[in-house]
Amino acid sequence: MGLAADIVIIMVAAFIGALTAQRLKQPLILGYIFAGVVVGPNTGGVTVGDIHQIELLAEIGVALLLFALGLEFSLSELKPVKKIALFGTPIQVILTISIGFCIGKVLGWSSISSIWFGALISLSSTMVTLKTLMNRGFVGTLSSKVMIGMLIVQDMAVIPMMIILPQLSNLDAGLPLLAVAVIKSIIFIVLMLYVGRKLLPWLLGHVAKWNSRELFILSVTAIGLGIGYATYLFGLSFAFGAFVAGIVLSESDYGHQALSDIIPLRDIFGLLFFTSVGMLLDPIFLLDNWIKIISLVLIIGILKGSIFFVLATIFKYINIVPIAVGLGLFQVGEFAFVLARTGIATNAIDQNIYSLVLAVSVVSMVLTPFASSMAAPIYKLKKELFNYEPLQTENIPHSGLKNHVVIAGGGRVGQHIAQILTKLKISFVIIELNYQRMVECKNGKFPLIYGDMTQHTVLEVSKLESSTLLLVTTPSITASQTIVKQALSIKPNLRIIARSDGVEQAKALYESGVYMAVLPEMEAGLEIATQALLHLKMPVGVIHEYVDEIRYQFYAPFDKS
Repeated sequence: MGLAADIVIIMVAAFIGALTAQRLKQPLILGYIFAGVVVGPNTGGVTVGDIHQIELLAEIGVALLLFALGLEFSLSELKPVKKIALFGTPIQVILTISIGFCIGKVLGWSSISSIWFGALISLSSTMVTLKTLMNRGFVGTLSSKVMIGMLIVQDMAVIPMMIILPQLSNLDAGLPLLAVAVIKSIIFIVLMLYVGRKLLPWLLGHVAKWNSRELFILSVTAIGLGIGYATYLFGLSFAFGAFVAGIVLSESDYGHQALSDIIPLRDIFGLLFFTSVGMLLDPIFLLDNWIKIISLVLIIGILKGSIFFVLATIFKYINIVPIAVGLGLFQVGEFAFVLARTGIATNAIDQNIYSLVLAVSVVSMVLTPFASSMAAPIYKLKKELFNYEPLQTENIPHSGLKNHVVIAGGGRVGQHIAQILTKLKISFVIIELNYQRMVECKNGKFPLIYGDMTQHTVLEVSKLESSTLLLVTTPSITASQTIVKQALSIKPNLRIIARSDGVEQAKALYESGVYMAVLPEMEAGLEIATQALLHLKMPVGVIHEYVDEIRYQFYAPFDKS
Protein backbone atom coordinates (compact mmCIF):
# COMPACT_ATOMS: atom_id res chain seq x y z
CA MET A 1 0.00 0.00 0.00
CA GLY A 2 3.02 2.28 0.21
CA LEU A 3 2.22 5.75 1.54
CA ALA A 4 -1.31 4.75 2.54
CA ALA A 5 0.08 1.96 4.77
CA ASP A 6 2.53 4.43 6.36
CA ILE A 7 -0.30 6.84 7.18
CA VAL A 8 -2.36 4.02 8.72
CA ILE A 9 0.61 2.96 10.87
CA ILE A 10 1.15 6.55 12.02
CA MET A 11 -2.54 7.10 12.82
CA VAL A 12 -2.81 3.94 14.90
CA ALA A 13 0.48 4.61 16.71
CA ALA A 14 -0.50 8.26 17.33
CA PHE A 15 -3.87 7.14 18.69
CA ILE A 16 -2.21 4.83 21.19
CA GLY A 17 0.35 7.50 22.07
CA ALA A 18 -2.38 10.12 22.56
CA LEU A 19 -4.38 7.79 24.82
CA THR A 20 -1.26 7.19 26.89
CA ALA A 21 -0.50 10.91 27.14
CA GLN A 22 -4.08 11.68 28.12
CA ARG A 23 -3.98 8.97 30.76
CA LEU A 24 -0.79 10.49 32.19
CA LYS A 25 -2.32 14.01 31.98
CA GLN A 26 0.30 15.16 29.47
CA PRO A 27 -0.19 17.18 26.24
CA LEU A 28 -1.18 15.01 23.28
CA ILE A 29 1.81 16.20 21.23
CA LEU A 30 4.09 14.26 23.58
CA GLY A 31 2.09 11.14 22.72
CA TYR A 32 2.50 11.89 19.01
CA ILE A 33 6.26 12.34 19.38
CA PHE A 34 6.54 9.09 21.33
CA ALA A 35 4.51 7.35 18.59
CA GLY A 36 6.97 8.70 16.02
CA VAL A 37 9.88 7.26 17.98
CA VAL A 38 8.17 3.82 18.08
CA VAL A 39 7.41 3.64 14.33
CA GLY A 40 10.56 5.48 13.24
CA PRO A 41 13.68 3.98 11.66
CA ASN A 42 15.65 3.96 14.91
CA THR A 43 13.53 1.28 16.61
CA GLY A 44 12.56 -2.24 15.67
CA GLY A 45 9.11 -3.62 14.97
CA VAL A 46 6.53 -1.92 12.73
CA THR A 47 8.32 0.87 10.87
CA VAL A 48 7.20 3.57 8.46
CA GLY A 49 8.66 2.83 5.03
CA ASP A 50 8.93 6.23 3.35
CA ILE A 51 9.74 8.90 5.93
CA HIS A 52 10.44 11.52 3.25
CA GLN A 53 6.85 11.36 1.97
CA ILE A 54 5.53 11.73 5.52
CA GLU A 55 7.79 14.77 6.01
CA LEU A 56 6.31 16.36 2.89
CA LEU A 57 2.80 15.86 4.26
CA ALA A 58 4.00 17.23 7.58
CA GLU A 59 4.86 20.52 5.84
CA ILE A 60 1.12 20.94 5.30
CA GLY A 61 0.70 20.45 9.04
CA VAL A 62 3.13 23.29 9.74
CA ALA A 63 1.30 25.57 7.30
CA LEU A 64 -2.10 24.75 8.82
CA LEU A 65 -0.68 25.21 12.32
CA LEU A 66 0.46 28.73 11.45
CA PHE A 67 -2.72 29.43 9.45
CA ALA A 68 -4.80 28.59 12.54
CA LEU A 69 -2.44 30.68 14.67
CA GLY A 70 -3.13 33.64 12.38
CA LEU A 71 -6.89 33.03 12.65
CA GLU A 72 -6.60 32.95 16.47
CA PHE A 73 -4.38 36.02 16.65
CA SER A 74 -6.12 38.88 18.41
CA LEU A 75 -4.67 42.20 19.48
CA SER A 76 -7.41 42.44 22.13
CA GLU A 77 -5.73 39.60 24.05
CA LEU A 78 -2.56 41.65 24.26
CA LYS A 79 -4.17 44.86 25.57
CA PRO A 80 -4.20 44.02 29.32
CA VAL A 81 -0.52 42.94 29.19
CA LYS A 82 0.66 44.78 26.09
CA LYS A 83 3.76 46.34 27.67
CA ILE A 84 5.39 43.14 28.87
CA ALA A 85 4.15 41.22 25.81
CA LEU A 86 5.31 43.67 23.13
CA PHE A 87 8.48 44.94 24.83
CA GLY A 88 9.39 42.27 27.37
CA THR A 89 9.09 39.27 25.04
CA PRO A 90 11.63 40.52 22.44
CA ILE A 91 14.05 41.18 25.32
CA GLN A 92 13.46 37.64 26.60
CA VAL A 93 14.04 36.14 23.15
CA ILE A 94 17.30 38.09 22.64
CA LEU A 95 18.61 37.21 26.11
CA THR A 96 17.73 33.53 25.68
CA ILE A 97 19.41 33.44 22.26
CA SER A 98 22.52 34.90 23.93
CA ILE A 99 22.41 32.18 26.60
CA GLY A 100 21.99 29.50 23.93
CA PHE A 101 24.89 30.95 21.95
CA CYS A 102 27.15 30.76 25.02
CA ILE A 103 26.05 27.17 25.74
CA GLY A 104 26.74 26.22 22.13
CA LYS A 105 30.23 27.71 22.21
CA VAL A 106 31.00 25.89 25.47
CA LEU A 107 29.90 22.64 23.79
CA GLY A 108 32.26 23.37 20.89
CA TRP A 109 29.68 24.18 18.22
CA SER A 110 30.13 26.70 15.43
CA SER A 111 28.79 30.25 15.85
CA ILE A 112 25.98 29.62 13.36
CA SER A 113 24.87 26.43 15.11
CA SER A 114 25.07 28.18 18.49
CA ILE A 115 22.82 31.01 17.28
CA TRP A 116 20.36 28.47 15.95
CA PHE A 117 20.42 26.64 19.28
CA GLY A 118 19.71 29.90 21.12
CA ALA A 119 16.80 30.67 18.81
CA LEU A 120 15.37 27.18 19.27
CA ILE A 121 15.39 27.31 23.08
CA SER A 122 14.05 30.89 23.19
CA LEU A 123 10.52 29.71 22.31
CA SER A 124 8.15 28.36 24.96
CA SER A 125 5.24 25.97 24.43
CA THR A 126 1.82 27.53 23.87
CA MET A 127 0.11 24.12 23.82
CA VAL A 128 1.68 22.82 27.03
CA THR A 129 1.23 26.11 28.90
CA LEU A 130 -2.46 26.45 27.98
CA LYS A 131 -3.08 22.79 28.83
CA THR A 132 -1.41 23.24 32.22
CA LEU A 133 -3.36 26.44 32.98
CA MET A 134 -6.67 24.80 32.04
CA ASN A 135 -5.96 21.69 34.12
CA ARG A 136 -5.17 23.82 37.17
CA GLY A 137 -8.12 26.19 36.66
CA PHE A 138 -5.88 29.25 36.32
CA VAL A 139 -7.10 30.51 32.94
CA GLY A 140 -8.19 34.14 33.37
CA THR A 141 -5.79 35.01 36.18
CA LEU A 142 -3.31 37.82 35.73
CA SER A 143 -0.47 35.29 35.58
CA SER A 144 -2.17 33.43 32.74
CA LYS A 145 -2.80 36.66 30.80
CA VAL A 146 0.87 37.62 31.07
CA MET A 147 1.93 34.16 29.89
CA ILE A 148 -0.54 34.04 26.99
CA GLY A 149 0.43 37.56 25.88
CA MET A 150 4.13 36.68 25.84
CA LEU A 151 3.43 33.36 24.09
CA ILE A 152 1.51 35.13 21.31
CA VAL A 153 4.47 37.44 20.63
CA GLN A 154 6.86 34.47 20.80
CA ASP A 155 4.78 32.63 18.22
CA MET A 156 4.85 35.74 16.05
CA ALA A 157 8.66 35.76 16.33
CA VAL A 158 8.81 32.37 14.59
CA ILE A 159 8.05 34.04 11.24
CA PRO A 160 11.04 36.45 11.13
CA MET A 161 13.25 33.67 12.53
CA MET A 162 12.26 31.40 9.63
CA ILE A 163 13.23 34.18 7.22
CA ILE A 164 16.44 35.36 8.89
CA LEU A 165 18.11 32.25 10.35
CA PRO A 166 18.56 30.28 7.08
CA GLN A 167 20.53 33.23 5.65
CA LEU A 168 23.14 33.12 8.44
CA SER A 169 24.99 30.17 6.91
CA ASN A 170 26.44 32.38 4.17
CA LEU A 171 26.44 35.98 5.32
CA ASP A 172 28.16 37.34 2.22
CA ALA A 173 25.47 35.96 -0.04
CA GLY A 174 22.91 35.82 2.74
CA LEU A 175 22.68 39.53 3.51
CA PRO A 176 21.52 40.47 0.00
CA LEU A 177 19.17 37.48 0.03
CA LEU A 178 17.90 38.54 3.43
CA ALA A 179 17.31 42.08 2.17
CA VAL A 180 15.43 40.67 -0.83
CA ALA A 181 13.40 38.40 1.48
CA VAL A 182 12.49 41.34 3.73
CA ILE A 183 11.43 43.43 0.72
CA LYS A 184 9.38 40.54 -0.66
CA SER A 185 7.78 40.03 2.76
CA ILE A 186 6.82 43.70 2.97
CA ILE A 187 5.35 43.64 -0.55
CA PHE A 188 3.40 40.48 0.25
CA ILE A 189 2.06 41.83 3.55
CA VAL A 190 1.01 45.11 1.94
CA LEU A 191 -0.79 43.25 -0.86
CA MET A 192 -2.54 40.99 1.64
CA LEU A 193 -3.59 43.88 3.88
CA TYR A 194 -4.93 46.05 1.08
CA VAL A 195 -6.06 43.51 -1.52
CA GLY A 196 -6.52 40.27 0.40
CA ARG A 197 -8.34 42.09 3.20
CA LYS A 198 -11.14 42.90 0.76
CA LEU A 199 -10.90 39.97 -1.65
CA LEU A 200 -10.74 37.04 0.80
CA PRO A 201 -13.72 38.03 3.00
CA TRP A 202 -15.71 38.77 -0.18
CA LEU A 203 -14.87 35.31 -1.52
CA LEU A 204 -15.86 33.57 1.71
CA GLY A 205 -19.04 35.64 1.90
CA HIS A 206 -19.95 34.56 -1.62
CA VAL A 207 -19.32 30.90 -0.72
CA ALA A 208 -21.26 31.19 2.56
CA LYS A 209 -24.41 32.26 0.65
CA TRP A 210 -24.67 28.73 -0.78
CA ASN A 211 -25.01 27.30 2.75
CA SER A 212 -22.69 24.41 1.95
CA ARG A 213 -20.52 23.50 4.95
CA GLU A 214 -18.37 21.25 2.79
CA LEU A 215 -17.71 24.00 0.25
CA PHE A 216 -16.93 26.51 3.00
CA ILE A 217 -14.37 24.17 4.60
CA LEU A 218 -12.80 23.55 1.21
CA SER A 219 -12.64 27.30 0.54
CA VAL A 220 -10.94 28.04 3.87
CA THR A 221 -8.39 25.24 3.37
CA ALA A 222 -7.71 26.30 -0.22
CA ILE A 223 -7.17 29.92 0.84
CA GLY A 224 -4.71 29.02 3.61
CA LEU A 225 -2.68 26.48 1.66
CA GLY A 226 -3.05 28.28 -1.69
CA ILE A 227 -1.69 31.57 -0.39
CA GLY A 228 1.08 29.65 1.40
CA TYR A 229 2.05 27.96 -1.85
CA ALA A 230 1.93 31.32 -3.66
CA THR A 231 4.41 32.79 -1.18
CA TYR A 232 6.62 29.72 -1.69
CA LEU A 233 6.65 30.38 -5.44
CA PHE A 234 7.39 34.02 -4.63
CA GLY A 235 10.53 32.91 -2.79
CA LEU A 236 9.21 33.12 0.76
CA SER A 237 8.18 30.56 3.36
CA PHE A 238 5.14 28.39 2.71
CA ALA A 239 4.16 28.67 6.38
CA PHE A 240 4.65 32.46 6.39
CA GLY A 241 2.03 32.92 3.66
CA ALA A 242 -0.45 30.70 5.48
CA PHE A 243 0.09 32.71 8.68
CA VAL A 244 -0.57 36.06 6.98
CA ALA A 245 -3.67 34.60 5.28
CA GLY A 246 -4.94 33.57 8.72
CA ILE A 247 -4.42 37.07 10.13
CA VAL A 248 -6.31 38.63 7.21
CA LEU A 249 -9.24 36.24 7.62
CA SER A 250 -9.31 36.66 11.41
CA GLU A 251 -10.53 40.25 10.99
CA SER A 252 -13.45 39.22 8.76
CA ASP A 253 -16.95 38.16 9.80
CA TYR A 254 -16.04 34.58 8.91
CA GLY A 255 -12.88 34.30 11.03
CA HIS A 256 -14.40 32.32 13.90
CA GLN A 257 -16.20 29.89 11.60
CA ALA A 258 -13.05 29.45 9.50
CA LEU A 259 -11.05 28.67 12.63
CA SER A 260 -13.58 26.12 13.93
CA ASP A 261 -13.64 24.40 10.53
CA ILE A 262 -9.87 24.31 10.03
CA ILE A 263 -8.99 23.00 13.52
CA PRO A 264 -9.79 19.28 12.82
CA LEU A 265 -7.76 19.37 9.60
CA ARG A 266 -4.95 21.21 11.38
CA ASP A 267 -4.91 18.62 14.14
CA ILE A 268 -4.72 15.68 11.71
CA PHE A 269 -1.85 17.14 9.66
CA GLY A 270 -0.26 18.48 12.86
CA LEU A 271 -0.30 14.88 14.09
CA LEU A 272 1.79 13.93 11.06
CA PHE A 273 4.22 16.74 11.80
CA PHE A 274 4.79 15.88 15.46
CA THR A 275 5.01 12.17 14.62
CA SER A 276 7.62 12.91 11.95
CA VAL A 277 9.53 14.89 14.59
CA GLY A 278 9.59 11.78 16.78
CA MET A 279 10.84 9.65 13.89
CA LEU A 280 14.08 11.62 13.88
CA LEU A 281 14.61 11.07 17.62
CA ASP A 282 17.03 8.26 18.30
CA PRO A 283 16.44 6.44 21.65
CA ILE A 284 20.06 5.28 21.66
CA PHE A 285 21.13 8.94 21.44
CA LEU A 286 18.97 9.68 24.51
CA LEU A 287 20.55 6.86 26.50
CA ASP A 288 24.08 7.83 25.50
CA ASN A 289 23.56 11.54 26.28
CA TRP A 290 21.08 11.52 29.16
CA ILE A 291 23.46 13.38 31.50
CA LYS A 292 23.97 16.16 28.94
CA ILE A 293 20.21 16.32 28.25
CA ILE A 294 19.22 16.59 31.93
CA SER A 295 21.98 19.15 32.53
CA LEU A 296 20.79 21.29 29.62
CA VAL A 297 17.17 21.08 30.80
CA LEU A 298 18.20 22.32 34.25
CA ILE A 299 20.51 25.07 32.94
CA ILE A 300 18.05 26.32 30.31
CA GLY A 301 15.08 26.02 32.66
CA ILE A 302 16.73 27.96 35.49
CA LEU A 303 18.21 30.70 33.29
CA LYS A 304 15.20 31.08 31.01
CA GLY A 305 12.79 30.99 33.95
CA SER A 306 14.90 33.62 35.72
CA ILE A 307 14.65 35.90 32.67
CA PHE A 308 10.85 35.68 32.76
CA PHE A 309 10.85 36.27 36.53
CA VAL A 310 13.04 39.36 36.27
CA LEU A 311 11.10 40.79 33.32
CA ALA A 312 7.77 40.35 35.13
CA THR A 313 9.25 42.12 38.14
CA ILE A 314 10.68 44.96 36.01
CA PHE A 315 7.26 45.48 34.41
CA LYS A 316 5.84 45.90 37.94
CA TYR A 317 4.03 42.62 38.38
CA ILE A 318 4.19 41.55 42.01
CA ASN A 319 3.13 38.79 44.39
CA ILE A 320 2.91 35.36 42.72
CA VAL A 321 2.89 36.59 39.09
CA PRO A 322 6.69 36.65 38.43
CA ILE A 323 7.09 33.20 40.01
CA ALA A 324 4.16 31.73 38.05
CA VAL A 325 5.42 33.19 34.77
CA GLY A 326 8.97 31.93 35.33
CA LEU A 327 7.84 28.40 36.21
CA GLY A 328 5.20 28.35 33.47
CA LEU A 329 7.33 29.41 30.49
CA PHE A 330 10.75 27.87 31.16
CA GLN A 331 10.25 24.99 28.70
CA VAL A 332 11.31 24.71 25.04
CA GLY A 333 8.18 24.73 22.86
CA GLU A 334 6.70 23.02 19.83
CA PHE A 335 7.67 25.78 17.39
CA ALA A 336 11.29 24.87 18.10
CA PHE A 337 10.51 21.72 16.10
CA VAL A 338 9.36 23.85 13.17
CA LEU A 339 12.56 25.91 13.27
CA ALA A 340 14.74 22.86 13.83
CA ARG A 341 13.36 21.18 10.72
CA THR A 342 14.28 24.31 8.76
CA GLY A 343 17.77 24.18 10.27
CA ILE A 344 18.17 20.53 9.23
CA ALA A 345 16.93 21.30 5.70
CA THR A 346 19.46 24.13 5.28
CA ASN A 347 22.32 22.16 6.95
CA ALA A 348 22.65 24.91 9.56
CA ILE A 349 22.45 22.35 12.35
CA ASP A 350 23.41 18.67 12.30
CA GLN A 351 21.45 15.63 13.43
CA ASN A 352 23.08 15.58 16.88
CA ILE A 353 22.02 19.15 17.68
CA TYR A 354 18.54 18.42 16.34
CA SER A 355 18.22 15.32 18.54
CA LEU A 356 19.56 17.23 21.54
CA VAL A 357 17.07 20.10 21.09
CA LEU A 358 14.23 17.65 20.58
CA ALA A 359 15.13 15.71 23.72
CA VAL A 360 15.50 18.87 25.81
CA SER A 361 12.17 20.13 24.53
CA VAL A 362 10.28 16.93 25.28
CA VAL A 363 11.75 16.59 28.79
CA SER A 364 11.05 20.25 29.62
CA MET A 365 7.45 19.90 28.38
CA VAL A 366 6.91 16.86 30.61
CA LEU A 367 8.28 18.77 33.61
CA THR A 368 6.13 21.88 33.03
CA PRO A 369 2.98 20.78 34.94
CA PHE A 370 5.11 19.76 37.93
CA ALA A 371 7.15 22.98 37.88
CA SER A 372 4.03 25.11 37.48
CA SER A 373 2.43 23.49 40.53
CA MET A 374 5.41 24.68 42.61
CA ALA A 375 4.51 28.36 42.14
CA ALA A 376 2.19 28.52 45.16
CA PRO A 377 4.54 26.74 47.63
CA ILE A 378 7.50 28.87 46.51
CA TYR A 379 5.42 32.04 46.82
CA LYS A 380 4.34 30.99 50.31
CA LEU A 381 7.96 30.35 51.30
CA LYS A 382 8.93 33.72 49.86
CA LYS A 383 6.30 35.46 51.98
CA GLU A 384 7.54 33.69 55.11
CA LEU A 385 11.16 34.64 54.46
CA PHE A 386 10.56 38.13 53.07
CA ASN A 387 7.41 39.58 54.56
CA TYR A 388 7.60 42.94 52.84
CA GLU A 389 4.91 42.85 50.17
CA PRO A 390 2.55 45.85 50.21
CA LEU A 391 -0.81 45.60 51.93
CA GLN A 392 -2.98 48.35 50.50
CA THR A 393 -6.49 49.30 51.64
CA GLU A 394 -9.01 51.55 49.91
CA ASN A 395 -12.38 53.04 50.88
CA ILE A 396 -12.47 51.37 54.32
CA PRO A 397 -15.17 53.11 56.46
CA HIS A 398 -13.85 55.40 59.19
CA SER A 399 -15.96 53.49 61.69
CA GLY A 400 -14.12 50.30 60.75
CA LEU A 401 -15.46 46.89 59.80
CA LYS A 402 -18.02 45.07 61.95
CA ASN A 403 -20.93 42.72 61.18
CA HIS A 404 -19.89 42.94 57.57
CA VAL A 405 -19.58 40.63 54.58
CA VAL A 406 -16.10 39.62 53.38
CA ILE A 407 -15.85 38.99 49.62
CA ALA A 408 -12.80 36.92 48.65
CA GLY A 409 -12.20 37.86 45.02
CA GLY A 410 -12.88 41.11 43.18
CA GLY A 411 -13.55 39.72 39.71
CA ARG A 412 -16.82 40.09 37.81
CA VAL A 413 -18.78 37.96 40.30
CA GLY A 414 -17.33 39.78 43.30
CA GLN A 415 -18.00 43.19 41.77
CA HIS A 416 -21.63 42.28 40.96
CA ILE A 417 -22.14 41.24 44.58
CA ALA A 418 -20.49 44.46 45.76
CA GLN A 419 -22.85 46.57 43.63
CA ILE A 420 -25.90 44.86 45.17
CA LEU A 421 -24.60 45.19 48.74
CA THR A 422 -23.79 48.86 48.10
CA LYS A 423 -27.36 49.58 46.98
CA LEU A 424 -28.73 47.72 50.02
CA LYS A 425 -26.31 49.63 52.29
CA ILE A 426 -24.84 46.41 53.70
CA SER A 427 -21.29 46.73 55.00
CA PHE A 428 -18.69 44.67 53.13
CA VAL A 429 -15.04 44.52 52.09
CA ILE A 430 -13.41 42.92 49.02
CA ILE A 431 -10.07 41.13 49.21
CA GLU A 432 -8.25 40.93 45.87
CA LEU A 433 -4.71 39.96 44.89
CA ASN A 434 -4.95 40.67 41.14
CA TYR A 435 -3.65 44.18 40.48
CA GLN A 436 -5.96 44.99 37.56
CA ARG A 437 -9.05 43.78 39.41
CA MET A 438 -7.91 45.79 42.41
CA VAL A 439 -7.87 48.91 40.23
CA GLU A 440 -11.38 48.10 38.94
CA CYS A 441 -12.69 47.73 42.51
CA LYS A 442 -10.93 50.92 43.52
CA ASN A 443 -12.54 52.80 40.63
CA GLY A 444 -15.90 51.37 41.73
CA LYS A 445 -15.39 52.94 45.18
CA PHE A 446 -15.72 49.56 46.88
CA PRO A 447 -14.06 48.92 50.28
CA LEU A 448 -10.96 46.98 49.34
CA ILE A 449 -7.95 45.17 50.74
CA TYR A 450 -5.16 44.45 48.27
CA GLY A 451 -3.56 41.22 49.42
CA ASP A 452 -3.62 37.42 49.64
CA MET A 453 -6.52 35.94 51.61
CA THR A 454 -4.27 33.16 52.91
CA GLN A 455 -2.01 35.66 54.70
CA HIS A 456 -2.69 36.13 58.41
CA THR A 457 -2.11 39.89 58.16
CA VAL A 458 -4.76 40.21 55.44
CA LEU A 459 -7.27 38.23 57.51
CA GLU A 460 -6.62 40.53 60.46
CA VAL A 461 -7.20 43.65 58.37
CA SER A 462 -10.45 42.22 56.96
CA LYS A 463 -11.74 41.77 60.55
CA LEU A 464 -12.92 38.30 59.66
CA GLU A 465 -13.55 37.41 63.31
CA SER A 466 -16.28 40.10 63.50
CA SER A 467 -17.82 39.42 60.07
CA THR A 468 -21.19 37.74 59.49
CA LEU A 469 -20.50 36.05 56.14
CA LEU A 470 -17.66 35.07 53.81
CA LEU A 471 -18.25 34.87 50.05
CA VAL A 472 -15.56 33.05 48.03
CA THR A 473 -15.87 33.97 44.34
CA THR A 474 -12.65 32.54 42.90
CA PRO A 475 -13.11 29.70 40.37
CA SER A 476 -9.96 27.90 41.55
CA ILE A 477 -10.84 24.97 43.83
CA THR A 478 -7.34 24.97 45.33
CA ALA A 479 -7.51 28.65 46.26
CA SER A 480 -11.08 28.29 47.57
CA GLN A 481 -10.21 25.36 49.84
CA THR A 482 -7.19 27.24 51.21
CA ILE A 483 -9.30 30.32 51.93
CA VAL A 484 -12.00 28.24 53.63
CA LYS A 485 -9.45 26.43 55.79
CA GLN A 486 -7.79 29.66 56.91
CA ALA A 487 -11.12 31.38 57.58
CA LEU A 488 -12.53 28.54 59.69
CA SER A 489 -9.32 28.41 61.74
CA ILE A 490 -10.04 32.01 62.78
CA LYS A 491 -13.83 31.75 63.12
CA PRO A 492 -15.06 28.12 63.20
CA ASN A 493 -18.77 29.04 63.09
CA LEU A 494 -18.44 31.41 60.12
CA ARG A 495 -20.99 30.95 57.33
CA ILE A 496 -19.19 30.58 53.98
CA ILE A 497 -20.76 30.61 50.52
CA ALA A 498 -18.39 29.60 47.73
CA ARG A 499 -18.45 29.46 43.96
CA SER A 500 -18.05 26.03 42.37
CA ASP A 501 -17.33 25.08 38.76
CA GLY A 502 -18.79 21.57 38.97
CA VAL A 503 -20.48 18.98 41.15
CA GLU A 504 -17.17 17.38 42.18
CA GLN A 505 -15.80 20.77 43.23
CA ALA A 506 -19.01 21.45 45.15
CA LYS A 507 -18.62 18.18 47.07
CA ALA A 508 -15.00 19.04 47.88
CA LEU A 509 -16.01 22.49 49.13
CA TYR A 510 -18.76 21.08 51.34
CA GLU A 511 -16.23 18.67 52.79
CA SER A 512 -13.97 21.66 53.49
CA GLY A 513 -16.72 23.26 55.57
CA VAL A 514 -18.61 25.73 53.37
CA TYR A 515 -22.27 26.45 54.13
CA MET A 516 -23.25 26.52 50.45
CA ALA A 517 -21.50 25.93 47.11
CA VAL A 518 -23.14 27.69 44.17
CA LEU A 519 -22.83 26.45 40.58
CA PRO A 520 -22.96 29.44 38.18
CA GLU A 521 -23.67 27.20 35.18
CA MET A 522 -26.64 25.54 36.87
CA GLU A 523 -28.06 28.88 38.04
CA ALA A 524 -27.64 30.33 34.55
CA GLY A 525 -29.42 27.28 33.09
CA LEU A 526 -32.32 27.69 35.53
CA GLU A 527 -32.65 31.38 34.68
CA ILE A 528 -32.66 30.64 30.93
CA ALA A 529 -35.30 27.95 31.51
CA THR A 530 -37.35 30.41 33.58
CA GLN A 531 -37.29 33.04 30.85
CA ALA A 532 -38.19 30.43 28.23
CA LEU A 533 -41.18 29.20 30.27
CA LEU A 534 -42.35 32.78 30.86
CA HIS A 535 -42.22 33.34 27.11
CA LEU A 536 -44.30 30.18 26.64
CA LYS A 537 -46.97 31.67 28.96
CA MET A 538 -46.45 29.13 31.74
CA PRO A 539 -47.92 30.25 35.11
CA VAL A 540 -45.36 32.00 37.32
CA GLY A 541 -46.22 29.77 40.29
CA VAL A 542 -45.57 26.61 38.28
CA ILE A 543 -42.24 27.98 37.09
CA HIS A 544 -41.08 28.84 40.61
CA GLU A 545 -42.21 25.43 41.85
CA TYR A 546 -40.20 23.74 39.08
CA VAL A 547 -37.07 25.82 39.72
CA ASP A 548 -37.27 25.30 43.49
CA GLU A 549 -37.60 21.56 43.00
CA ILE A 550 -34.50 21.42 40.78
CA ARG A 551 -32.50 23.44 43.31
CA TYR A 552 -33.72 21.26 46.17
CA GLN A 553 -32.74 18.06 44.36
CA PHE A 554 -29.19 19.35 43.98
CA TYR A 555 -28.61 21.18 47.26
CA ALA A 556 -30.61 18.94 49.64
CA PRO A 557 -27.87 16.26 50.00
CA PHE A 558 -25.53 18.99 51.28
CA ASP A 559 -28.05 20.80 53.51
CA LYS A 560 -26.43 21.72 56.86
CA SER A 561 -29.38 23.51 58.43
